[in-house]
Amino acid sequence: MENPQKKKPRNKWLALINIPIQMGIIVFLFAYLGKWLDEKYTNPHRIYVKILTMVGVVIAFYNIHRQLKEINKIDDNK
Repeated sequence: MENPQKKKPRNKWLALINIPIQMGIIVFLFAYLGKWLDEKYTNPHRIYVKILTMVGVVIAFYNIHRQLKEINKIDDNK
């Protein structure tokens, strides 16, 4: 007798396709915030956009690392 509440396995390809989209959104939002801060607090070197874009890249890579680790853990349990 099968358990009807048993979860369907996640499609890892769908998760992999979403990773670049998530990365792009994260980096875009941080860069946009940096641009807004540079316009609000005038800065000739545009330092806010540079720093926040790099922070967005680091967060995006951390997110990718976390998701890939989860996908690999699911694959190892099969």
